[in-house]
Amino acid sequence: MQQQTKPDGKPNGKAHWELKGSGTDARFRGLAAVSRNTAWLAGSKGTVLRTTDGGANWRNVSPPGAADLEFRDVEAFDGRRAVVLAIGEGEASRILRTEDGGASWTESFRNTDAKAFYDCVTFFDGRHGLAMSDPVDGKFRILSTGDGGRSWKVLPTDGMPAAQEGEAGFAASGQCLVGSGPRDVWLATGGASRARVLHSSDRGRTWTATDTPVPAGDPARGVFALAFRDRTHGIAVGGDYRADQASPKAAAVSGDGGRTWTTAGTPPPAYRSGVAWLPHSRTAALAVGPTGTDLTTDGGRTWRTLDTGSYDTVDCTPDLACWAAGEKGRVARLER
Repeated sequence: MQQQTKPDGKPNGKAHWELKGSGTDARFRGLAAVSRNTAWLAGSKGTVLRTTDGGANWRNVSPPGAADLEFRDVEAFDGRRAVVLAIGEGEASRILRTEDGGASWTESFRNTDAKAFYDCVTFFDGRHGLAMSDPVDGKFRILSTGDGGRSWKVLPTDGMPAAQEGEAGFAASGQCLVGSGPRDVWLATGGASRARVLHSSDRGRTWTATDTPVPAGDPARGVFALAFRDRTHGIAVGGDYRADQASPKAAAVSGDGGRTWTTAGTPPPAYRSGVAWLPHSRTAALAVGPTGTDLTTDGGRTWRTLDTGSYDTVDCTPDLACWAAGEKGRVARLER
């Protein structure tokens, strides 16, 4: 990466991604950045890694017996407490929790509904969180926890709009379900005739759905990731994940909490699967995908490519650190 931004959103020519050897070839679509020193990765073959020294060393803290699971999301409260989500049909969808830095894990949820397929998990605080499944009986299914992920319950669906035919979430970066503040949460969809963003202001009990201009109309297209820097300002990225397909209009912005979305004037040039606001910035954000990293300094209206390395997900921390992770064990930290 040749250029990045300072916290005030102004260009900084010295910032770049610095690769950190993970010691594995797992594909990491789950990333939880706690600080400049501490981060968690969750990926294929049941792999979970943790660093507490800025990526110089990674400890393999994978749950025992998890080699057949596909971890696609991890949410960490600190360097010791984290929740990971495994995806898949039926019992392949599971949630596990650790309180000792991954030395031991407890399975707190195992899906027993063959029609459910869980994609993403998010937390509002140290106690309250949600997980989402692709539609079951015509509606997206939401799990809720009020004890930090120790137990989960399925929420009623009477406040959930009907799903479109073929509509689903994408377990591509752990960012298809994101929250901001104590109660607001957004859900990204694709695979149907219209790519939508659903919003709840009551921790997942009632939802409203809004169409986005991100291309849809195919199982491979839609909104793959969301980022809200507060309950009003949001960015959506996605496109068509097939490498041989173009992804025009692959980003959109909202200034009203997701009630309306506008196509980026200059969107990323290709499919993007992850997005994150830079720490303490009102205008700067990063988007990542298999073909590169893009930067916006105007709140998502225009993007420019800064790096061509492959990453699936990106996350930033209050102490001015950003991390990215992806295929073949790739993980990097933004260096200035």
